[in-house]
Amino acid sequence: YDFLVENKIKCSSCGSVNWSPIREFNMMFKTFQGVVEETSNQIYLRPETAQGIFINFKNVLRTSRKKIPFGIAQVGKSFRNEITPGNFIFRTREFEQMELQYFIKPGTEKDEFKNWKKFCFNWLLSLGMKESNLRLDDHKEEALSHYSDATTDIQYKFPWGFDEMWGIASRTNFDLTQHQNHSKVDMTYLDPETNERYIPYVIEPSVGVERLFFAFLADGYQIEELADGKTRELLKIHPALAPYKAAVLPLNKKLHSDKAEEVYKSLAKYFDVVYDETQNIGKRYRRQDQIGTYLAVTIDDETLNNGTVTVRNRDTMEQDIVKLENLVEYIEKAVKF
Repeated sequence: YDFLVENKIKCSSCGSVNWSPIREFNMMFKTFQGVVEETSNQIYLRPETAQGIFINFKNVLRTSRKKIPFGIAQVGKSFRNEITPGNFIFRTREFEQMELQYFIKPGTEKDEFKNWKKFCFNWLLSLGMKESNLRLDDHKEEALSHYSDATTDIQYKFPWGFDEMWGIASRTNFDLTQHQNHSKVDMTYLDPETNERYIPYVIEPSVGVERLFFAFLADGYQIEELADGKTRELLKIHPALAPYKAAVLPLNKKLHSDKAEEVYKSLAKYFDVVYDETQNIGKRYRRQDQIGTYLAVTIDDETLNNGTVTVRNRDTMEQDIVKLENLVEYIEKAVKF
């Protein structure tokens, strides 16, 4: 530190000479097991879910009788002592992580890595994410993690610009080898077809639930200009992701609420639905548009007299007349993924 200050050494990135004192940084949360704070009881909160999968590799292999290639997936909490958390839920110190460790034969990692990149990218597109808001960032060799021989980030165009959303890494056999070296547990796999024994390589797609959630919200939020010059806010997300597949709306609270509640209860057996009877029908449509509800089922006089309902589509605002006995089938078809 003194040398940097005395010689006015410039930062290679920003050119500044305003150096802060040297400090120790730790991205892992430190705590103690038990109520006594002794060094022997010191533990760390996990920064990723992957290691639990590697530890249980042989257990899963033995009990499920899987053959390579196969994967083990896990969803759970991870903790990182981020220096600069922020951007809403993009970077937090506690987050939900979804990881898959896909175990493969050494020598197949390049093809498998390409396959998983393509699969993850296409999965996002299949759920309606705009391709113009996505891009692939292949890590240069000098930027790779110590365990990786190839890593690609699927980046999303967040409000502040493109940033990492989903990482796909070729982790080689680093993790299983390290567990074998330190635990002395044999992590090799006997290939039944070639009678060859080897430590599997691993392809890891890893994504934070909050970042993925944020990206879908940002991608779907729109302010649409209508023909009459007014605007409407809507969350135009894939129907499969809609928090409510349908809203049940009585046109008139006094006349239609009993039948509407009956329809709501019948639909609730099959879908996530919401019931709304306050304010006029136009305001209720707009309210459901804002939260992403895909269909609005209106109960009116025709429902009481003829057994039909009016179903409005969130995206097109077009309306269909549907018989009550066909309503479940209609919604299933509309929200199918």
